[in-house]
Amino acid sequence: MSFASDAQLFEDSFKVERLSDPKYDFVDRIFCTSLDGLTKMDLDINNELFPCRVGDTIHIVLATSLALDGSKDDEKGWRDVAKAGTSEATLADMFDYVCHGKIYKFDEGQKDGNIKAYTSFGGLLMALDGPYKKLTPLRVDYIYLLAKK
Repeated sequence: MSFASDAQLFEDSFKVERLSDPKYDFVDRIFCTSLDGLTKMDLDINNELFPCRVGDTIHIVLATSLALDGSKDDEKGWRDVAKAGTSEATLADMFDYVCHGKIYKFDEGQKDGNIKAYTSFGGLLMALDGPYKKLTPLRVDYIYLLAKK
């Protein structure tokens, strides 16, 4: 899958290795490893909207815009991007689960040469730990998380 390179910051496929013990209704924390084994992801998901099981493979994209051409969403709110009346296709049309949030922090990763990026999607959290080269495009910014199985 290839989208406008300006808007797409990260893309990878992950295998769900385990789920945390449920602490909240409708929220699971999934622990995943990329198929190449280089990147780890811990992600809180709404299990009613996007149920995951151990062994599932999920495809993840992080992007700054939902527009297929990579153009900024400008003054529109994220809910307005693909609202009724517009026939324009968006990245969200190709995915099962979409969140909007902010990358708010970076740390050293667990291995040498790795970095860890932290993101909040309205309280649902994601930690992405991987090689610096793979996560270099990420910066403190608002992003969309797009996921599908």
